Amino acid sequence: MRGTIRYWAAAKSEAGLAEEPYEAATLAEALAAAKERHADRPKFVQLLGHCSYLVDGVQVGGREHGTVALTEGGTVEVLPPFAGG
Repeated sequence: MRGTIRYWAAAKSEAGLAEEPYEAATLAEALAAAKERHADRPKFVQLLGHCSYLVDGVQVGGREHGTVALTEGGTVEVLPPFAGG
């Protein structure tokens, strides 16, 4: 599946870009590929472990990332922790 990963706030800053394409079947695969692409940005790689995710507008929550299927043309929103909530 192909789609777009959008980075917000600190994730955007640490990634050095606002969005990039993914080619993956699950959220776990998409995140592993993002970590590999940005291996030279250790703060970004570490931050991904603390983020919340929305897949096609639906909160992932505590679901195992390997079980979260991605859709063709879909969107993954990467939301770092925000102060106050």
